[in-house]
Amino acid sequence: MRSVLVAGGAAVVLTTMATVPAGAAEGGVSFTRVAVNAGKPIVIGVEDEVEVPATFRMTTKLTYDAGPTVFPYRGRLLTGETLHSAVIGSDCKVVDRAKGICDFKEWLYIDPRSLDFGNEDAGTWKTAARVFLAGDAYDIDDEDLPVQVKRATRVTVDASPEPAAAGRTITVTGRVTRANWDTHTYQGYAGRTVSLQFKAAGASSYTTVKKATSNSTGALKTTVKATRPGTWRWTYYGNSVSAGKSSNGDYVAVR
Repeated sequence: MRSVLVAGGAAVVLTTMATVPAGAAEGGVSFTRVAVNAGKPIVIGVEDEVEVPATFRMTTKLTYDAGPTVFPYRGRLLTGETLHSAVIGSDCKVVDRAKGICDFKEWLYIDPRSLDFGNEDAGTWKTAARVFLAGDAYDIDDEDLPVQVKRATRVTVDASPEPAAAGRTITVTGRVTRANWDTHTYQGYAGRTVSLQFKAAGASSYTTVKKATSNSTGALKTTVKATRPGTWRWTYYGNSVSAGKSSNGDYVAVR
């Protein structure tokens, strides 16, 4: 069963951590097996809210008032920024009732349309785990688990002529763009090294043929010799703040 643990309006994604209760931070709680997005980067575009799955195990014999959560944060553990507009979590899946061990699933939601969300938020975040206990106490821990948050990219391709004469030149163009979270648009991504890849007819995988660098508008262009029929695509492998992406394939018959 899923239950809403934390919810906020769509316009609130980056928020200061909620003020903790007056009670002191307690021990007696441990979080293990924490995984956010299965260890993969969180890739965010410009419009669609992103659902990020998480799993963790909590061990405690203490009574808690609200379901435990894990979430990306940066800054100080108690007063930094968090990265979610809502969190939905499962009920406890009992592993060992006598020892107070439960497994949880969780779904974080991140809305790039938030007024507080911008390009500066790409990069490495940390992961916190928190549970509110009975009697105005709480437990919050840094899980020493980095989470990469990246701007989505798009890549297009066009290979011509179609069909091509054997031995003649094929011109392959395209464009690489990147999500701009400040303007909520995709804009040309200049100066990117992008791989031109080819999959021969009947083959199961692509091979890199050559590389090209995107111009000031993100445009790509190169030429190759037509030797056999197959499919062409561009692949950008990404960086610390931008996700990798391959274009769709463009098939060219060779006669």
